[in-house]
Amino acid sequence: MSEHVRSAVPATWYADFFTELPNEFWRRAAVPELTTADVGFVQERLGLAPGSRLLDVPCGSGRHSLALAALGHRVTGVDISAEAIGHARRAAATAGAEIDFMVADMRDVPRTGDFDAVLCLGNSFGYLEPADLTVFIAAAAAALRPGGGFVVDFSAAAETVLPGFTGQDRVMRTGDITVEAAIEYDVLTSRMLSRYTFIRGDERLDATAVHHVYTSGHIGALLRDGGFTDVTLFGGPDDAPYTMGSDRLLVTARRGERR
Repeated sequence: MSEHVRSAVPATWYADFFTELPNEFWRRAAVPELTTADVGFVQERLGLAPGSRLLDVPCGSGRHSLALAALGHRVTGVDISAEAIGHARRAAATAGAEIDFMVADMRDVPRTGDFDAVLCLGNSFGYLEPADLTVFIAAAAAALRPGGGFVVDFSAAAETVLPGFTGQDRVMRTGDITVEAAIEYDVLTSRMLSRYTFIRGDERLDATAVHHVYTSGHIGALLRDGGFTDVTLFGGPDDAPYTMGSDRLLVTARRGERR
């Protein structure tokens, strides 16, 4: 990949990427069965007590927050996309759910030390530059009470994306939205760049997403260095073990005792 292509993608690409058209595509693509499976995994693996205080970051359009609130949990959702937060607030109002939705960077979560769990779902863990990722991990730890749970959902772990990687273009459709995707892997920075074209009627939006690729071992080390213990890897919400070629990595961990 050329230096021009690498430099053309800003480090904070996610600040402007999640506008209405991309958000609406993923709202449609995330069918209810996926949310149900994720929430079941979180409930079981973290052993959430009724009325637990949860931080969902980044929460996107609120699908996990809404499902967890429906189970009686007290949820705070944080996302940088004002469009997504607006959608989440409207959905919560329709459902009669009391959820605190905030527009903020995922590094700027409430560091109150009293959340029972922090959830980083939806494959957002690799958005940040490596140095900023350590800031997010520290923020997540500071948000949690001692022993509180952390869940990371990541589909861009090296053991998932690199075996057999071809970068083959693909086309995705949901309703009247078509997405053309071209994916490249930058070996110099261990980044996967997904160049999307979103099409709906006469609308056309070109946008590039970046995922920094980490090995599962590196992720575990980052969490332990950030104050987490009991780091456990799963290949999906069905509790399958994470292995080479698994489609998805789910990590659970616990906040250690305060030093």
